Amino acid sequence: MIKARQKPMKDIAPMVAPFSRVLVLGCNTCSAICLAGGEKEVATLASTLRLQSRLNGQQKELGEFVVKRQCEREFVEEARELIQGHDAVLSLACGVGMNFVAEMFPEKPVLPGNDTMFLGLPRELGVFAERCVACGDCIIHLTGGLCPIARCAKHLFNGPCGGSCEGHCEISPDIPCIWQMIYDRLARLGQLASLEELIPVRDWKSNEALGPRSFVRQDLQLKEK
Repeated sequence: MIKARQKPMKDIAPMVAPFSRVLVLGCNTCSAICLAGGEKEVATLASTLRLQSRLNGQQKELGEFVVKRQCEREFVEEARELIQGHDAVLSLACGVGMNFVAEMFPEKPVLPGNDTMFLGLPRELGVFAERCVACGDCIIHLTGGLCPIARCAKHLFNGPCGGSCEGHCEISPDIPCIWQMIYDRLARLGQLASLEELIPVRDWKSNEALGPRSFVRQDLQLKEK
């Protein structure tokens, strides 16, 4: 799940300042779960911007709408009329949703109301933890189901560095050493032999050199008649 957090008002206010009619557009999936873009957050942000507008002696019009997912056309289509009726869209989705709305409405300014943080999970109310960097080449079958790329501060592939101490990362004692966790889990599973397989160095430059990634599931594509 993509984790995002709402930008502070000091960043949002200057972005919406040039526009008279702004649609605050939420996303009722990932952003809603991390309390950054659901119905409540959209209503609160729109109210705050309305109040701020009045205090500044302006008559800014703030619309509100929440789609199920801003990354899928069928759901964004539900907001088409509203989007076209406003000067700009203040999106409370992740970066994926923001990009997609911008692509669908090339003449409409799309403003980021959220900062996209990472792929992760909710650990408790208001606390989210990164678990995946979407590297495109998963190796957790060798590491007990735990990802050393996302969860090791140094992204090490073959065991801990020399800085870990009593099961904690040298970056912060609050961070458990993922390689200690990997070892413990593999031992519990009777799979310590997995550590004998050397994971080769990865050529990370391909992620940058080849541009945005995509993949195609041909089995899901409609066949031409």
